[in-house]
Amino acid sequence: MPSYIIENGEKGRWPEELIIHTDGACRGNPGPSSIGIVFSRLDLETVYEYAETIGSQTNNFAEYFAVKKAFEIALSQQVLSVHLKSDSQLLIRQLTGEYKVKSEGLMPLYLDCRSLVQKFKRVQFEHVRRE
Repeated sequence: MPSYIIENGEKGRWPEELIIHTDGACRGNPGPSSIGIVFSRLDLETVYEYAETIGSQTNNFAEYFAVKKAFEIALSQQVLSVHLKSDSQLLIRQLTGEYKVKSEGLMPLYLDCRSLVQKFKRVQFEHVRRE
């Protein structure tokens, strides 16, 4: 399956603090997967949108991959603080240390995300319900 990337928004100066919504999805589990990310100012004005197909993965892999990509993009734009919102309760609870990561397949992504967190001045995690 070929990879597709869609990007929409600013490539100029971004604010130092952002709200980031991430989501990962797959058809079947595992199955064809994709991620979506929306970067917003604190007033909720969208700065940038990113979507990518990531091949056949599990839903949890896709959720983690979305967060990793979001952090990488934010850091590349010199963002200092992020408020990350995700509908994956498992992901949020693992990244905040409330749950342990038991899946060997997720551990490398988890460690990458935790390493990226250290590069920000501040990261806030929030679980948001699916609507």
